[in-house]
Amino acid sequence: MNAQTKSRQTGCPVAYGTDTFGDRWTLLVIRDMLLHGKKTYGDFLDAGEQIATNILAARLKHLEAEGIVQKSRDPNNRRSYIYTLTDKGYDLAPVILEIIKWSGKFIPLNDTRQELLKRIETDRDGLLSEIQAKRDSV
Repeated sequence: MNAQTKSRQTGCPVAYGTDTFGDRWTLLVIRDMLLHGKKTYGDFLDAGEQIATNILAARLKHLEAEGIVQKSRDPNNRRSYIYTLTDKGYDLAPVILEIIKWSGKFIPLNDTRQELLKRIETDRDGLLSEIQAKRDSV
């Protein structure tokens, strides 16, 4: 029995969540999709986080298996894929925003991230509505 199966058998929501989306790279891929519109393997590699190609491939495969992203052929380049969030993936938007809010209390942020934090604190519902609109337009 692997750790993922074990945590799901315990019925613990925290264990399920951390097994599903709880490592650094997985959360950063979800962040990039939600907030920055990243959709291709190359987009994720160019995001500035310096993720190794094998790690990125594994995380995308995991997210697909978990039903958080779906993969489809790029209509403009049949050799490439486009990754999009599913409803289950979009449902993580409040989690990502809360992580940003929490982290903003403890680390210095550049101007762009300060603006995002301010928006989360003053117009969280509006920001979530914009993210929801992206979901509805897919």
